[in-house]
Amino acid sequence: MTLPRLIATWFGTGLLRPAPGTWGSAVAVALGLVIHGIGHFPLLLAATILVIPLGFWATAGAVAGQADKDPSEIVIDEVAGQWIALLFPSAGFWWAGLDSWHFPWPGWVAAFLFFRLFDIWKPGPVGRADRKHTAAGTMEDDLWAGLFAGVATMIAAGLWHGVMRL
Repeated sequence: MTLPRLIATWFGTGLLRPAPGTWGSAVAVALGLVIHGIGHFPLLLAATILVIPLGFWATAGAVAGQADKDPSEIVIDEVAGQWIALLFPSAGFWWAGLDSWHFPWPGWVAAFLFFRLFDIWKPGPVGRADRKHTAAGTMEDDLWAGLFAGVATMIAAGLWHGVMRL
């Protein structure tokens, strides 16, 4: 296995069946929680900033010469997008002064579920990026889905904790 393919499949996670994208997202959440625990929001932000260009490079290398620019085993896009979604609650917990190992389950579960929703549903710019059928489009649709999921997670948290006072 070439280095780009190894990274693009997130070290083989994308070879898991069924639903490799969901597996990729689940592994990303688990790793994201560990990264958050070790270094809180700043470390998760740094990891996300590093994985995005790595994902563009690995995806382009893994699909070079192939007709299908978004094969299901490519899941580094899910890792990047899922980490973007996790950044939103991670930042909130960091700014609230919570211990780094304190990442309450509703935050990461909501980020995971909203990310999967937007990645599958593909509204607006998510779908436009996906329809490019390019290696870059493979990454871009998940970056948009991660952004949408992060915003949706914070809206849900605001409604839950602010409006509903739960």
